[in-house]
Amino acid sequence: MSYFLRGSFLCSTSRFGVGQMEGSHRTPLGLHRIAEKIGGGQPIGTVFKGRRPVGLTWAGLPDAAIVHRILWLEGLESGFNRGGHVDSYARYIYIHGFSDETTLGRPASHGCIHLAAAELLPLYDLLPVGTLVWIAER
Repeated sequence: MSYFLRGSFLCSTSRFGVGQMEGSHRTPLGLHRIAEKIGGGQPIGTVFKGRRPVGLTWAGLPDAAIVHRILWLEGLESGFNRGGHVDSYARYIYIHGFSDETTLGRPASHGCIHLAAAELLPLYDLLPVGTLVWIAER
């Protein structure tokens, strides 16, 4: 099955710009796939640390948190976003919900792609592990 989502999503990418290198806190470009889906069946607003639900539901708490669901990405381009010091999976690059949705639409992450719950939750349910994801600059 193939999916092509036309249109755009209000998201947040790295405040440090795009880039591939480990430790850069930049959003990696190129072809990826959804390697793992984390959080299915958890309540909306569930807070994750180390990809595990911590038993809290975000309710306007001031600190930044990974919330709702996680789509963990794996790079598919050897030497560009896969392997060595550019490996997106080893860098823990996710598409995920973020506790401060007011940052959406401007660079604010440490390399991940933040989405609003209203957009992330349907995507999580629709897209299976293995779905291709293309990350590009505008």
